[in-house]
Amino acid sequence: MQTILGANGQIAIELARELDRAGAGELRLVSRTPRKVNDADDTRSADLLDAEQTGSAVAGSETVYFTAGLPADTALWEARFPTMLRNALDAAKAAGARFAYFDNTYMYPQDARVQTEDTPFEPVGPKGRVRAAMARMVLDEMERGDIPVLIARAPEFYGPGRTQSVTNALVIDRLAAGKRPLVPVRDDRRRSLIWAPDASRALALLGRTPDAYGQTWHLPVDPQRPAYREFADLAAAAFDRSSGYTVVPEWLLRTGGMVSPQVRELQELLPRYRHDNLFDSGKFLARFPEFPVTTYAEGLRTIHAEAASRRENRAS
Repeated sequence: MQTILGANGQIAIELARELDRAGAGELRLVSRTPRKVNDADDTRSADLLDAEQTGSAVAGSETVYFTAGLPADTALWEARFPTMLRNALDAAKAAGARFAYFDNTYMYPQDARVQTEDTPFEPVGPKGRVRAAMARMVLDEMERGDIPVLIARAPEFYGPGRTQSVTNALVIDRLAAGKRPLVPVRDDRRRSLIWAPDASRALALLGRTPDAYGQTWHLPVDPQRPAYREFADLAAAAFDRSSGYTVVPEWLLRTGGMVSPQVRELQELLPRYRHDNLFDSGKFLARFPEFPVTTYAEGLRTIHAEAASRRENRAS
């Protein structure tokens, strides 16, 4: 039994598809209002803030994937995330299950250092401190060794559908709406972005690999690391638009006047956009050299094709 906690999120949905494609066996999807992804999925309703409900949902599992998310709201993160993770870890231990924790990079330094699995935690802001505490909680369980545990860490997403990220909101979604893209802070800084479906496929692969446990892994990114201006130009080309974008200075982003509430809640990450953001996934690619990493050009073309298909379906 493979169990996904937080089963309605984008990473979880693609993870469920990938586990089904890989023949991973019975799949259980857990959230407050779970929905099937594959026809044979077992859905369980549970509030991860409730230890008893979480334990019942995880019972009988061989592997537990923690992909639960919350809206980008600092108060929610502080009040709920650590409890949700603690309940999930305790439930996995009670079931004797392996535990795969999907993580982000909020706890990393916001400077130009290359980010590896050994990068120290130097969080800036309350969300970063929450994610650092959660990562340490998982590392403590890994060190205790009661159950096999791994951490799979991803940088900022870009991707199809309703992918939630700064880059999707400011560049891709605006292009899809016929608007001029916005580039945050500086256009000459290099960015490491992960194609969201790649993150899910890589998480599924790690979870099915016994010797991946007991370690932290950076999920695979396209090693090109384009400057933001280059990414904006690639996106414009994919959408058959002329190149062009507006650089939004940090002070204006901090006012929140030009951006969505989601981006306003991510203000603690804005210092990262002053510097190159270089996420290294060499460890993963050395262990899994056959893993097909989606290039930025391929990903952006896929996003455009999906957006065009949605427009055609609405028109018909």
